[in-house]
Amino acid sequence: MGRRNKKGRNITGIVVIDKPTGRSSNHVLQQVKRLFDAKKAGHTGSLDPLATGVLPICLGEATKLSAYLLGGDKRYHVTCQLGLITDSGDADGEVLQQLPIPNFTEQQLRDVIEQFKGEQHQVPPMYSALKHKGQPLYKFARQGIEIERKSRQVTIFDIVLISFTADSFTLDVSCSKGTYIRTLVEGISHALDTGGHVTMLRRIESAGYEIAKAVSIEQIEAVAEQGVEALDKLLLPSEDALPSWPRITIDDQQVSALRHGQTTQVSEDYKSAKIRLFDQHNTFLGLGEMTETGTVSPKRVFVVEETS
Repeated sequence: MGRRNKKGRNITGIVVIDKPTGRSSNHVLQQVKRLFDAKKAGHTGSLDPLATGVLPICLGEATKLSAYLLGGDKRYHVTCQLGLITDSGDADGEVLQQLPIPNFTEQQLRDVIEQFKGEQHQVPPMYSALKHKGQPLYKFARQGIEIERKSRQVTIFDIVLISFTADSFTLDVSCSKGTYIRTLVEGISHALDTGGHVTMLRRIESAGYEIAKAVSIEQIEAVAEQGVEALDKLLLPSEDALPSWPRITIDDQQVSALRHGQTTQVSEDYKSAKIRLFDQHNTFLGLGEMTETGTVSPKRVFVVEETS
């Protein structure tokens, strides 16, 4: 028997969601997929259920960009409650320990924060979506099972102190992919000779998409009542997703070669680079890679034209 066709519209584009607290990223993804009646959908990096903010969701052929957007830098606002350590590192967890909070000055806090900037190694927390033997670590954590985790290198580009009280602080953190903000906050709290956990986490930027471009699920639901044409106006063009990648225009013969998985030769004056591919009608074709000699190979080529 042949495969059954997937239900849904064959639409392509990116919608930036302002994820609400209390919902998983996958739950939000499925809501968006249903509201747009899209055949395919994928998000570009999970947010904890507690967290809110920027969650770019790719629809249709734009799902081929998800992995590249996942690798983009992030920016967060985070609040830490000092004196309480939880098993999950955030307010959703059970309190494990209550510790005294020493008096500290603003300058002392700033000096501690400075120590956490730059490249460093983090051990992923047990309460994370990182997988072990096909299962997310948080499932083992809920069973009381501790799995050995390897540390990973991350980069904290900047940390700005937004505000603080005698028992809390709020930060603006710019970081690389793979950074666990809960782990960062715990480290800062320990450096203050106490402990702490995240009470608020809001992603305000991800892979160049800012919170100003984000829409809520409620906004999408309201627009959906006006029909699919109004809904599709919320989609951002997928060709704008990776603006730092050079743009290369190719002719029809080269388009055909790339669509068949073959390489082609261009005369563009670029060094070896990952590139965005366009045809002579300015249609975005997907992603490729170019060598220093101008040989282009396909990486993630769209199989249908964009309709957004």
